[in-house]
Amino acid sequence: MSDKIKVGIVDDHPLLRQGVAATLDRVEDFEVVEQGGCADEAREISARCQPDVLLMDVNMPGDTFAAVRAISKAQPRVKVLMLTVSESEDDAYAALEGGAQGYVLKGVSGPELIQAIRTVAKGETFITPALAARLLSNFRKHRSEQHGPDLTHREEQIIREVASGLTNREVAAKLGLSEKTVKYYMTNVMQKLH
Repeated sequence: MSDKIKVGIVDDHPLLRQGVAATLDRVEDFEVVEQGGCADEAREISARCQPDVLLMDVNMPGDTFAAVRAISKAQPRVKVLMLTVSESEDDAYAALEGGAQGYVLKGVSGPELIQAIRTVAKGETFITPALAARLLSNFRKHRSEQHGPDLTHREEQIIREVASGLTNREVAAKLGLSEKTVKYYMTNVMQKLH
């Protein structure tokens, strides 16, 4: 039995896949088990290889969000981490709602991607801090303009910590909460933000 984190990479750009694979192959506790280029291959890799973490692009041939939903339902042990150039809040929300455990922008460094993969492999959620900060900023702007749904004090505390780059576990420790409670609040925040 291997202690390595098995990773699958699905992106329709071969050069990007190869670069990510080369970066991850240099990490002692990672093993890249398979690569693919479309949503259907993501499903197939998930079923056949059962990676611990499946990196997927948002924009590739096939219905990516349907693939995320299918993988999350059929192979709940496989954690999906979106690795994409899409900064669209709608894409981020659709991916997370579909069952993805994380959303990372392709501009991240190698060490940041490695941290994201390790976080997601442990069952925690990871969102690129810059995107989390923008989601919070846009929510506040929208709320002041629209008088939309209010975040509770605790929800604002948690999203502020996530935006600063903390994982759910780290937020829980900092605020004296259980990790499950932090996940509950994050779910509420995502629903309020639509």
